[in-house]
Amino acid sequence: MAESEHRPLLDEDAGPLVRPYTVSNGRTAPTAKLDLLSLVRSTGQLRPSQLEAEHAEALILCREPISVAEVSAHLRLPAMVIKVLLSDLVDCGAVTAHSPDPAVDPTDRTVLEALLNGLQRRL
Repeated sequence: MAESEHRPLLDEDAGPLVRPYTVSNGRTAPTAKLDLLSLVRSTGQLRPSQLEAEHAEALILCREPISVAEVSAHLRLPAMVIKVLLSDLVDCGAVTAHSPDPAVDPTDRTVLEALLNGLQRRL
């Protein structure tokens, strides 16, 4: 699928042309507990063609374990919108979510640098 077909409402300078609240159907709170370091992965129960565009894009990214922060960066959408989309996918069984190790402090500079380095490698 060509990039223009995959993200038809994207302007390189302006970013997504659809308001984030439209993508999440006006919802601002996810039903599943997710944070930026949570890892999500596709279960294979649903195909992207069975979903709306944004959900399908997120599902495609989840073929391999990926953090919520990385999905947000790839789709160029705010983290809260991504949490709502991924929560929908968890609720319908399309993805599983694993919280980070509770012993890991999400404010630890080492953790944040590792997350930043991972995001930079993927983008």
